[in-house]
Formats: sequence, structure tokens, C-alpha cells
Amino acid sequence: MTTASFSHDSAALRNYFSDLARAARAFADALFAAQARQFVVQEVRVVAPVTPAVRQRSLRQMFALARDVEHFSPNLAAELRTIAARD
Repeated sequence: MTTASFSHDSAALRNYFSDLARAARAFADALFAAQARQFVVQEVRVVAPVTPAVRQRSLRQMFALARDVEHFSPNLAAELRTIAARD
């Protein structure tokens, strides 16, 4: 009959979890810093108001796109026409 004994060093386990927590905190700091930089870098675009002429041009483009994809994707063409026909 054999016996096995397991002895663990609680200080080593404590150091492991401490290192793991430091790594997770450093990762979170880097992630949030990258997110903050991304928001700072983004430029603010002023959206022009939609005039009737712009709306008509957009609708023509949607119907033209539907006509272009009709032969290989009739469902997509129908969906584009439905979206364009909405008020």
C-alpha cells in the first residue's frame, strides 16, 4: 500500500493570487485606457438635415441596388424595396 502526501505552501498560493489580481488589474487599466483614447480620437461629424432632394436620391439608390441584386438574391431585393417604401 502506498500513501501520498500533499503539502502546500500557503504563501506561494497567496503570491500566485496576488500576481493574478495585479495582472487582471493591469489588463483592465490598459483596456479602459485604450477605450478612452478611442473616444478622444473620434471626430464629431455634423449630419446635414435630410432634404426632400436627398431623400429622393437615397430612395433611387435603394431601388437601383434592389434591381442590381434581383437576379442572385430576390429576397434581399424585396427587403430593400420594402425598406425604401417605408415612410
